[in-house]
Amino acid sequence: MLPAIGRGKSLAVGPSLDDFIEKFFYGWPRFELAAETTWAPRVDVRESDKEIVVEAELPGVEQKDIKVNVANNVLTISGERRGEEKTEKKGYSRIERHYGKFERSFGLPETVNADKVSAEFKNGVLTLTLPKTEKAKPKEINVAVK
Repeated sequence: MLPAIGRGKSLAVGPSLDDFIEKFFYGWPRFELAAETTWAPRVDVRESDKEIVVEAELPGVEQKDIKVNVANNVLTISGERRGEEKTEKKGYSRIERHYGKFERSFGLPETVNADKVSAEFKNGVLTLTLPKTEKAKPKEINVAVK
């Protein structure tokens, strides 16, 4: 449990420990792209004997604004979440939704068959299925007892 230091303080004090932890684990924007890169989608990756499945949360992103690329054993998901026109409204005390361009890249094992990658986009979740090559799949060999 985290200490109670800073609890109950107003938002004007500065970023919270949670904000720092969020940036530590999910990355700071690169300085040269800070104006363009404002957020990164959350991703779940799971692997089985037959495939690797990547699920990326992309709420508010349209399918036409998503690009997926697999090259040199690197999977790259990029795109843009377009924001609404900015208007001055009273009553906002915090805005946490991020808009703009995003990009996530993942190194892949050589066992992924890049020619057979499939993608599905449903309810704001992009699901990529990366099948493994036949030689990568484990084979069971029966041992005969003599």
